Amino acid sequence: MNKGEFIDRLSDSANLTKKEARQLLDSVLGLISDSLLHGEEVKLVGFGKFGVRARRASSRINPQTKKPIQVAAKVVPLFKPGKELKRIVEKNLKVTAKGGVTRK
Repeated sequence: MNKGEFIDRLSDSANLTKKEARQLLDSVLGLISDSLLHGEEVKLVGFGKFGVRARRASSRINPQTKKPIQVAAKVVPLFKPGKELKRIVEKNLKVTAKGGVTRK
C-alpha cells in the first residue's frame, strides 16, 4: 500500500474527506519526525516504538572492486514493533514455500 491508498482507507474508516485524511496523516508523520529530531522516542503502546540509533563508523569491502571502503558514522531512524502488533501479524500471516508472505 502506498501513501495515496493509505489515505483512501483512512478517509473511509474515519469518515473524513481525503483532504482531511491527508492532513491528519501528514500531521502524525510530522509529529513523529519532529520528536525523533529532538531525540525523543515515540511509543504507541501495542503498535510499536519509533526511535533513533547511532551507527559507528566501519570499514567494509566494496563487492564490485573488492577494495576496502570507510562507512561514516551516522544516525538512523528505527521502528521496533510492539507485542500486540507482532502477535496480530504472527497469528494472521504465514510464510509461503517461496519465502513470501500470505494470509493464513
